[in-house]
Amino acid sequence: MDQEKIKKDWEYRGYSFGVFKDPPGKIWADFVHRTDELVVLAEGEIEIQIEGISQQPQIGDEVFIPAKAVHTVRNIGSTNNVWYYGYKR
Repeated sequence: MDQEKIKKDWEYRGYSFGVFKDPPGKIWADFVHRTDELVVLAEGEIEIQIEGISQQPQIGDEVFIPAKAVHTVRNIGSTNNVWYYGYKR
């Protein structure tokens, strides 16, 4: 994954850029944000549940989480993962 390329693309599109590195089993449960969010998996495995609908994006897939949507992100793999996130400015 080209982290700098994604960061520049998101900045151009009006999003911030951050990185999470989670151990196996880590769960970010039932979050709600006032703004749209983007997520891209860079390493490992994740499951993203948005308003009750689950998906397991592959490395490099961009997932859009709309503002005010209840969402959960889980590391479902057996190793650490790395994923990028950004919020609409």
